[in-house]
Amino acid sequence: MSGEGSRPARVEDVHEFALAMPHVSVTHGGGENPIYQVGGKSFIFFRTPRPDAFDPETGERYQDVIVFWVASEAEKQALVQDPTLPFFTTPHFNGHLSVLVRASRLGELSRQELAEQVQDAWLSRASARRAKVWLDAHPLDGDQATDAS
Repeated sequence: MSGEGSRPARVEDVHEFALAMPHVSVTHGGGENPIYQVGGKSFIFFRTPRPDAFDPETGERYQDVIVFWVASEAEKQALVQDPTLPFFTTPHFNGHLSVLVRASRLGELSRQELAEQVQDAWLSRASARRAKVWLDAHPLDGDQATDAS
């Protein structure tokens, strides 16, 4: 991979990719954190600090947690169990089809990998009709998705 897609991902990319998906609205949660929705269903949100996500060495709550929805428990487990990826979960999210990532660790993903994660999160929450329309216009090429825009 070369060019812009191979550079490390940044928080700004999350916003860019989420807003590039169709039928997206943005609401704001506690602390004015953005919540990206499709059809009234959240697919990415920036979480306020909570007691379940904390630094194990200091006990301080993480200030920069982003939640991404996933399509299945199997996908969730694949992401959180891969030691090369920055995704994690907490007991609070047991049974919830989402993974967590700290904004400070997004750079461990390439911009292209982040685009794919945002697209997958959107697809997991969009209606079947919207997902089909988007997939028809953006066919997946093997394991590499097309650009979010």
